[in-house]
Parts: sequence; C-alpha cells; structure tokens
Amino acid sequence: MDATDLAETFETHRPHLRAVTLRLLGSPAEADDAVQETWLRLARTDVAEVENLRAWLTTVASRVALSMLRSRGTRAESPMDDAPDAADPEPDPEARAAQADALGGALLVVLERLDPAERLAFVLHDMFAVPFDEIATVVERSPAAARQLASRARRRVRGGSAETEPDPARRREVVEAFLTAAREGDFAGLLSVLDPDVELRADRVAVAAAEAYRDRGAPDVAESMRGAEAVARVFSGRARAAQPALLDGLLGAVYAPGGRMFSAFDIVVVGGRIAAIEMIADPDVLADLDVELR
Repeated sequence: MDATDLAETFETHRPHLRAVTLRLLGSPAEADDAVQETWLRLARTDVAEVENLRAWLTTVASRVALSMLRSRGTRAESPMDDAPDAADPEPDPEARAAQADALGGALLVVLERLDPAERLAFVLHDMFAVPFDEIATVVERSPAAARQLASRARRRVRGGSAETEPDPARRREVVEAFLTAAREGDFAGLLSVLDPDVELRADRVAVAAAEAYRDRGAPDVAESMRGAEAVARVFSGRARAAQPALLDGLLGAVYAPGGRMFSAFDIVVVGGRIAAIEMIADPDVLADLDVELR
C-alpha cells in the first residue's frame, strides 16, 4: 500500500478513532492530538503485517490516550447505564458513542473520577465493544484483569447514576429482602423485589460451576438471563450462605461459606427493585475485588 492509499484508508477510520479518543480523554483538542499521533505511528509501520487495521488503530489510539491520561494525573470514579458483556448482542458501537455524547458533561464528570485504566477498559468495552483480550494488551494485564477493570468502572458509573437508588439504607433494605426471600424459597417475595425486566449476567466460571453441580441441585444458569421469573428460579431456595457486602464501595452480596468467597453478586437497585445482578465467580476477578462484609 503506497502513502496515498494509506492516508485514504486512515481517513476512513478517523471518525471511529476520534470517537474513541474523545470518550477516553474528554477533550476535543487532546483527541485530535491522539488521532494525529496514531497516524504518525501508522506511517512508520509495515501494514502488510497488520491483519485487522481497524483493531490495530484502535489499540494504538487507546495506548496513546492512556499515556495522555496517566501523564495528566487523572484519577476517577463514574456514570452510564450498565452495558452487556461482549458475549451479549451489541448495538452499533458508533451509535452507542453518539448516545453517550448526548449525555454531555454529566458523563464526563463521572468518567474523570475513574482511574485511567478503568476508564479505558470501560469505554473500550462498554461503548465500543472491544474484546477484553484486546483491552488487555493496551493496559498490559490479563484479560480477566481487564474485565475486572471494566466491571469496577461500571459499578462506579452506576453508583453515580441518577437512575440508581441513591439512598444507601433503601438499597440495603432491597438487597436484604432479596437474600431473605432467596433463602426461604419465597418465590413471591423474590418477584416483589425484582424488576419485571431484571437481567442476570454470569461469568463463564459461574456458568461452568452451575453445570458441574447440576446433579446436586444447582440451578440452570446462562451467561445472560432476563425476566423476574427466570431470575427468581435461579435464586429461590438458595443463597443460604450469602451475605450483604460492599463490592468496590457499592452494596451487593457474596457467597462465602466458612469465610471463603466463592462468588460475588453485583446488584443494581433502581426504583426500589433489583434491575440487574452480575454473578462473579472468576477467582482472578474475585481476588481483585475490594470486599467489605456488611
């Protein structure tokens, strides 16, 4: 590919790269600088060895933006609705970025409270559907650690969202009512605290564990399940060893019989009901959680 063709090809990717760097940096001028630096690096690269140019450019632009964030000394916590994992059907990433832009300064304020690596993992995965194995190369961590960065950022985003339950006492009341109904097998009680469209998402370790212990009464668990009745069936008559806990500062629950934590439940409360539950069982992710039993 000659220089002219390379420049023309780069221009087709410029809108995407600017959308990524703008969400990461929050500054149009810095985003333009990051995109320009990405072009300079591309011009010095033999693209014949690049299999997926868009992915390569996204990685390079993200590394440039991450370096800029770190040199800026940014520290952060965050907003935005929870987004599905890469295994879930994704809306058009560019459309998602446009929706985020519509939120304006409110989103940026929350993103500015995130650690640079958390911000990058959250933005790339939840807004641009970049797989965690690719994010891992940017932040120089394992894919599991990259997933945890995004998960932690997502919890902080939800914790700062006006849509989530702002009253800690009310949030605790809902979580405790959920755990009590689960332990007692109170199906009606579970339905009363679950949003009709509640979503349960489980990591692959949790799904595999449920499958392995199916003959001992473990429930059917999929990576994504939606609806109050389906989620209630998963928890009804179970969670006897589960207890409330702060997960990275937000109230959820952990399953820790004998003091050993086997899983954690990231619980989102909206309007007095549980709107989403994330079941975490990956040991690497659990080890990186900041857990405080309540």
